[in-house]
Amino acid sequence: MSGSETSTSWQRSAEPDLDQMRRLVGLVEHDTAADPFPVSGWDAVVWSVGNATQAALFYQTVFGMELLAYSGPETGNRDHKAYVLRSGAVRFVLKGGVDPASPLLRHHRRHGEGVIDIALEVPDVDHCVAHARARGATVVEEPHDLRDEHGTVRVAAIATYGETRHSLVDRSRYTGPYLPGYVSRTSDTRRTGDTGDTGDTSGQARPAGGPGRLFQALDHVVGNVELGRLDEWVAFYNRVMGFTTMAEFVGGDVATRYSALMSKVVTNGNHRVKLPLNEPAVSARRSQIDEYLDFYDGPGVQHLALATSDIITTVDVLRARGVEFLDTPDAYYRDPGLRARVGEVRVPVEELRTRGILVDRDEDGYLLQIFTRPIGDRPTVFFEFIERHGALGFGVGNFRALFEAIEREQARRGNL
Repeated sequence: MSGSETSTSWQRSAEPDLDQMRRLVGLVEHDTAADPFPVSGWDAVVWSVGNATQAALFYQTVFGMELLAYSGPETGNRDHKAYVLRSGAVRFVLKGGVDPASPLLRHHRRHGEGVIDIALEVPDVDHCVAHARARGATVVEEPHDLRDEHGTVRVAAIATYGETRHSLVDRSRYTGPYLPGYVSRTSDTRRTGDTGDTGDTSGQARPAGGPGRLFQALDHVVGNVELGRLDEWVAFYNRVMGFTTMAEFVGGDVATRYSALMSKVVTNGNHRVKLPLNEPAVSARRSQIDEYLDFYDGPGVQHLALATSDIITTVDVLRARGVEFLDTPDAYYRDPGLRARVGEVRVPVEELRTRGILVDRDEDGYLLQIFTRPIGDRPTVFFEFIERHGALGFGVGNFRALFEAIEREQARRGNL
């Protein structure tokens, strides 16, 4: 059976279904039989945050995510608190240190809010680790089982750029809310008054009459690496994980009059897991990648692209809840070349203009996309929201407009 005809156990239970996933993120057919490092999909994005309790409330009340599980001192975890949240097939795990000696606090002091683990679901953890080790990967967590009354999860982890890692997870024999050591929690805990045995749950009921999920899937996760390291990390994913390079953006594709960068995209066989990688390029001024590397203090995840089936509603709701997006100048929408390039799309250009949503078309279809300002105090991590209509690319026609918008923000911060 091809990889695009299967879905992970967690995706099956959470929805959207496979046909929806094809539309949302652009899955392609793939035969996993010859795949040296088969990856079923994303398992979770694990964050280190300064205050996990408050971050969990933010992602529920603003991003509309649902609380699934919790781990902390009340459950026997003396090191940190962790909240597991979901929106469709997107799972975030927010971790904040409790013990003053927690490695999470050291990570946060150095990097600020950031992604520490891009966890991937795989059908055979031991096979993947053996393949990765033989091809030079650093194994930071050997394969082992985690068990509780809900079953067994097999896990391991390999190192990648900066302090980021890929956990490899097989949860095919597990029915619990996340992992052993976590207890089930729901977003309506405070409304019902059911706090169970674990005290503070940071549950927040979804506002009555509000929209459903604002996003349904994780489209891609972008990493920034140092100057001269891009090809090294692309080769890592090619060699160690069997990923292919699906796109390259260099030169004029990703340059403005002031700054430039280079970008390549690696992906697993069915394009469920897409990992663009960026490095700065020599230019007249400091690029957005330079700024990120300075303030994150090294390589790391720059942004996450969240797929939505209705970007208009998503943007309207998030903006009403206080999320700030990058501004797009009216000249972008007045350009006659825009309409000639993108043709007819489901949303009138005027509606896109009022919201600052970008549009691009490739040989397979078109996409709509928009980018938030950085979500934390440092000018590092941000989000993209993307609505695909057949397009398999990343909005290359919008790169100049996007980078100029980011440069305006850099100039306001004094970092250009």
